[in-house]
Amino acid sequence: MGSDLSELPLAASAQHSRYVQRIRRRYAAELDMLPAGLPDAAIITTLVERLHADGRTLASALRVARQLVLERLAVLDVEQQATLADITASMTALAEATLERALAQARTDEDERSGAPLDADGQPIDFWIIGMGKLGARELNVSSDIDLIYVYEDDGQTPGLNGVPGRSAHEYFSAVAKRLYTLIGENTDDGFVFRVDLALRPNGNSGPPVVSMAMLEEYFQVQGREWERFAWLKSRVVAPRSAVTSGRALPLRSLVTAFVYRRYLDYGIFEGLRQLHRKIREEAQRRAAGRPERANDVKLSRGGIREIEFIVQLLLVVRGGQYPEIRTRSTLKALGRLTARGLMKPETADKLAAGYTFLRRVEHRIQYLDDQQTHLLPTQDGDLTWIARSMGLAACRPDACELLDRLCEIRELVATEFDALLHDGQAPAPNGGKNGCRQCGSGPLPLDNEALAEKLPPELAERVRQWCAQPRVQNLRDDGKLRLGKLVQRAAACVDEGSCTLDAALRFIDWLEPLLRRDSYLALLVERPAVLKRLLRLLGLARWPMRYLMRHPGVIDELADSRLLHGRFDRAEYVASLEERHAAWERSGQADEESLLDTVRHAHHAEVFRTLVRDVEGLITVEQVADDLSALADATVDITLRWAWPRLKQRHRESPRFAVIAYGKLGGKELGYGSDLDVVFLYDDADEPDADRAQEVYGHCVRKLITWLTLRTGAGELFDIDTALRPNGNSGLLVTSIAAFERYQIGRGGNTAWTWEHQALTRARFCAGSPDLAERFEAVRRQVLAAPRDIEALEREVVGMRDKVRHARPVKPALFDVKHSPGGMMDAEFVVQYLVLAFGVTQPPLLDNAGNIALLQRAEAAGLLPAGIGLAAANAYRELRRAQHRARLDEQTTQFAAPLLAAERDAILALWQAVFG
Repeated sequence: MGSDLSELPLAASAQHSRYVQRIRRRYAAELDMLPAGLPDAAIITTLVERLHADGRTLASALRVARQLVLERLAVLDVEQQATLADITASMTALAEATLERALAQARTDEDERSGAPLDADGQPIDFWIIGMGKLGARELNVSSDIDLIYVYEDDGQTPGLNGVPGRSAHEYFSAVAKRLYTLIGENTDDGFVFRVDLALRPNGNSGPPVVSMAMLEEYFQVQGREWERFAWLKSRVVAPRSAVTSGRALPLRSLVTAFVYRRYLDYGIFEGLRQLHRKIREEAQRRAAGRPERANDVKLSRGGIREIEFIVQLLLVVRGGQYPEIRTRSTLKALGRLTARGLMKPETADKLAAGYTFLRRVEHRIQYLDDQQTHLLPTQDGDLTWIARSMGLAACRPDACELLDRLCEIRELVATEFDALLHDGQAPAPNGGKNGCRQCGSGPLPLDNEALAEKLPPELAERVRQWCAQPRVQNLRDDGKLRLGKLVQRAAACVDEGSCTLDAALRFIDWLEPLLRRDSYLALLVERPAVLKRLLRLLGLARWPMRYLMRHPGVIDELADSRLLHGRFDRAEYVASLEERHAAWERSGQADEESLLDTVRHAHHAEVFRTLVRDVEGLITVEQVADDLSALADATVDITLRWAWPRLKQRHRESPRFAVIAYGKLGGKELGYGSDLDVVFLYDDADEPDADRAQEVYGHCVRKLITWLTLRTGAGELFDIDTALRPNGNSGLLVTSIAAFERYQIGRGGNTAWTWEHQALTRARFCAGSPDLAERFEAVRRQVLAAPRDIEALEREVVGMRDKVRHARPVKPALFDVKHSPGGMMDAEFVVQYLVLAFGVTQPPLLDNAGNIALLQRAEAAGLLPAGIGLAAANAYRELRRAQHRARLDEQTTQFAAPLLAAERDAILALWQAVFG
């Protein structure tokens, strides 16, 4: 079947633009002065100078250059389908090049009048033009104004010239700002270069046109509003270029970064953006009242460009304080970074990016028509058809318009995503449930309102009344009480609908108590009802998660990540993410020790929490929990060592020849929540010319590493470190050369290891540090474990040590302690250690640090245990670990009524009897 040719998209010509027509008529002689291709800053600068050299004033040359560049961009965009990135990059280059040239001229003119201003030390004072919005983000429109803020470095004075008295720096730079407007913003016979908007400066239009950096800092601290943080997120120095390349503007960047980004998850910002967006929508609706054509605003209408920008800016401001790697001024780059960090679904980011690109391209075509700063679709059929065809779409007809259909589809997608992100945080709708909470969703009530308590289940109501009687609650502001009321209502509704238990709601109140002044966490829960539901479910499954959340409340943000319940800990991904974050701190000039200490703590706590959630949800086994926690500890120690070494003033080489050796639970990959780390520190000084110097340097390294791992900061703590298993225990050196360690363990000389130290060595392994030391340590370990021994003497020592430990941990006869009682886990562990030390010389598979369960199975396979004994003991050991784990998760005792675990106890007693008689 044939197609109607009139319906097919035709190639569009830039000549349709009335603006392009005007330029071609007026500047026909100058059009060839612009070289073919995409104009960049260097080309534009050369063009301005050529126009100026041909007799035009600088103001005229700047304006004509602008007209020629826009004509070129219209051709490249409409006729050759240049990318959005190409067009916005050229427009940004036009702004940067013209501002650079205008600023140089303005300063020259003012310098000739009274000299350049100097600070108190007689040094020149710098002046910066800060680009905001799309200029700051390098996303400038083809007919955009430019949002600028003028900042000068310091107060000072000009010397004065030729009898003209000196001026203050403020007066001097105010005059520079006026000259800039004359050169850039003033409308002349040649038009303008850019419309200049200074409304974003401190105090807006009522503030001075230029401010010192000290004035800006005070404004941020005292008066800076939440919406201004979104504006400053896209800020950067656009001129003079030398201020950026020399690093002179870095203090300004640090000042702005501290204002925009907080060192915590900043969910309190939601309300600020919600108010700003409400004003923008109300303004758009006001302008469209009685003018239906104004509803088709691709920027400001519902689902327009501004809402995509708001989505991105909100997520950046909320998370960018902790995750500097997502920071960027570019909307499209930010979508990619948010996806990479798991803060946005890839399919959502792809749709928003495609929608943003489409809307921006339509916006450009609207502006090409008449060089007007408008975002409204034209009402003339010819213009609408031209836009459609320039986008590769069919011409609009009375009964169908592919362009409008596509716009509606995109705007609905954007609006849906925006509303989902920036919802009003309302309480759940009434669900007519049970337990006295039928009207919990009828509207928010303050926490101390008796009407709220009357709607709650009795036990929860009583707990809330007790809470409200506390002075800390009574002294809260009304908005704080209302926020807490919302959360309690939602918790009650959760109980009412059966998605969480009453115990969970009561624990939630206990968890909230210490957080009354931590607004960011409360705001997160108000803004994210789904997170609150997941939190309540978690609190209902076990008691220990509440303790962990009390110490590290920030990890509740992980509940917003849909990937939480899928997968396992990935060491490579964890390390890569932290290294990326470290690089981002470096780029932002914020890679101080405090930032790095907090960074690794936040990351570690988040990973522990992910494992904890998977654990209590029953998605991973006890063994998998221990494996993941152990791998996490390894990675955390390793990354801490990597970051601490370069900051060690005494370091004597670029990379340390240093190893952290794990013992105990970490060594056996049986780490639990909150377990301390038993570690030994080794170094290799074989190629060091000064062995004493190496000992000193690595001693400093160990002390720094321990400090980084144990110090409690505002972000919490990482680990408790136990180094008692090092050679000679607490009386020995904190760090030992691997050669000295080998001599000690093998027994050369008078200083030798005890048998119990060799028992500990059965569970030791390389944890972090220089990989070549891993092989060296493992060779030493195997040599020690495989050494011939007096079996009878070994048996006496192992049994004697077990008795000594048992007597130190007495258990009531009626109870069975899963670890310490006869038939408990420790009996199995001592048996395994004995088997390794006694028979490792003839049975090499026993030398592997494979865990107690696997080694019991290997011992039976090797004929060292009667048939079935080893396997039964291995299974019993696994069950005892599970029982211990479950009890600890629910903060219960690990001592059970003796009959409950009798089968497991008997299996391990049979193992003990088979080995020791």
